[in-house]
Amino acid sequence: MPIRLLLGLLLCCATGVHAQPEALPRPAALEPAVRFWSRVFSEVDTRSGFLHDDRHLNVVYGTLRWSGDLERGARQAMVEPQRLAIQNILLGLADGDADTSDPQVRRVRALWQGASPTQLREAASRVRFQLGQADRFAAALRRSGTWEEHIRRTLGQYGVPQEIGALPYVESGFDPLAGSHVGAAGLWQFMASTGRQFLRIDNFVDERYDPHAATVAAAKLLRGNHDALGTWPLALTAYNHGRAGMRRAVDSMGTDDIATLIERYDGPAFGFASRNFYPTFLAALELSSAPEQHFGPIVKAPPAQIREVTLPSYLPLRAVEQGLGVDRTTLRLLNPALRRTVWDETGLLPKGYDLRLPAGTSNADARIADIGRRSGQAAPVQELRHLVRRGETLSGIAARNGLSTRQLAARNGLKPTAQLRIGQTLKLPAPPARLAPTPQAKR
Repeated sequence: MPIRLLLGLLLCCATGVHAQPEALPRPAALEPAVRFWSRVFSEVDTRSGFLHDDRHLNVVYGTLRWSGDLERGARQAMVEPQRLAIQNILLGLADGDADTSDPQVRRVRALWQGASPTQLREAASRVRFQLGQADRFAAALRRSGTWEEHIRRTLGQYGVPQEIGALPYVESGFDPLAGSHVGAAGLWQFMASTGRQFLRIDNFVDERYDPHAATVAAAKLLRGNHDALGTWPLALTAYNHGRAGMRRAVDSMGTDDIATLIERYDGPAFGFASRNFYPTFLAALELSSAPEQHFGPIVKAPPAQIREVTLPSYLPLRAVEQGLGVDRTTLRLLNPALRRTVWDETGLLPKGYDLRLPAGTSNADARIADIGRRSGQAAPVQELRHLVRRGETLSGIAARNGLSTRQLAARNGLKPTAQLRIGQTLKLPAPPARLAPTPQAKR
């Protein structure tokens, strides 16, 4: 597949003045980073990207483009030689032996006019590739219509600036089923450890995937971050770096100024993602506030039209389908928080769960109560079974079910380092029965 390298300086320094809520300042010192991320989100798609300096984001060495979709490994194989070429040019300039008749060398040198050999060597260690996101951002804009009204309303209820409703563009692309390689999940990308502070996460339910519940959790977390740290830029950065981590940063630097912390704080865990979290958010906020200027006409999905009913007991899925006249596909679409345990193993909807139903479902509370009287169970079986699928590991299954690897291994007479076989059956503990309020329909 062809690949082109276009060298040149990315002009990230904006000349206009951006209206910005006082609670969410946009310091001039952050403009290069904000402009960089605006271009990543709006000008280059996932078939292209920038080679750039990971500290000075106004220094962009070039744009890489290729045709077709590439897997991560194939993309890295195409990018790495180009990244190393820029790195070698910088080292050559530092050593004074670069071929300055080469146009590419001259263009790189122009980006570092007046730099010392030490600065050039440091720059060589910071050459980074950033994949474009314009196509994903446009898709996120379309998806956002489903949830943005609920997000604005919920943030307002907790005294969180409604502009922070742009954060899911950065976190998940407004995909409620999004997951990350480190285990974050859902619209707001909660890790399980943080999610359990606010959400139900057990064998039957993972509310990180419930956009409504997760939005409430995010509002509570952000409100708590602000109460502890005092400013919304710090509260937002703590969403990525942790509340305690940002407190250490403030104490270490003796300032709560976000631009100063981003530029000067060098805590061991305060890396590229943490430094860029607030500028990335500001870029997403700007683009989502005027999407037509960057993406042309965008047709957003309509707001979700649902109602909820709290389940009084463990209810057979088939009985609920028949009793409400709602098919399993619709139930699964509206209830992404329900785990495979429900759909593939027990066939039981869990007690205490707020079941999402189409808004037009009539008499849902009374019909669910009737199903509960006829078919409800006070508790599920005391042990569940999980059939191992291709690619699954003991640690992964344990994490998804709220167990440590050691706990799951012990329950199944295995060593924590055991390799699983496809088709192997593992025993899992069922969650304890939970008392639930009288079912009440909600809108």
